[in-house]
Amino acid sequence: MTRLKALDPNEATGRSKELFEGIKSKLGMVPNMMRTMGNSAAVLEGYLNLSDALSKGSLGSKTGELIALTVAEANACNYCLSAHSFIGEKLVNIDASSLAQARDGKNNNQKTEAALTFAKTLVNKAGMVNNDDVHAIKAAGYSDGDIGEVVAHVALNVLTNYLNNTANTEIDFPAVKAAVV
Repeated sequence: MTRLKALDPNEATGRSKELFEGIKSKLGMVPNMMRTMGNSAAVLEGYLNLSDALSKGSLGSKTGELIALTVAEANACNYCLSAHSFIGEKLVNIDASSLAQARDGKNNNQKTEAALTFAKTLVNKAGMVNNDDVHAIKAAGYSDGDIGEVVAHVALNVLTNYLNNTANTEIDFPAVKAAVV
């Protein structure tokens, strides 16, 4: 049972209604997570703005989706695991093996795996990474700007993980469950 209400886009008002209309025109629907975020237009707009900005970054959508899966598994967020598994496969064309590996912070590409390892380290250390952690991702070929984007992707996904875990958001994608609890 959900703990926070997912607003009905047809009943929303004000800024949330405007944001829902934009989401629906882009996606054809308003996912339950965004409907829940819509309880605060500021939260929904902040999420959408950061997500949009990162989509234009240097890491690319594939790495962004893989980071989302690494973070979602670390935070046991079934909603985000479900959403990003679907998005990764259907919209970004990531193969099933890479999607599964990303949940453990792994990838067959050494550079991509360095980003996932760093993302997992950020979550596990609550952001308190050390010189060795930063050196490892730099050694894999990431610039300071790229590293900043990895941190931002982690922050965005921690927001969605925490919100969905708090709300117990009803999953509206094919369900995927975290291995950890």
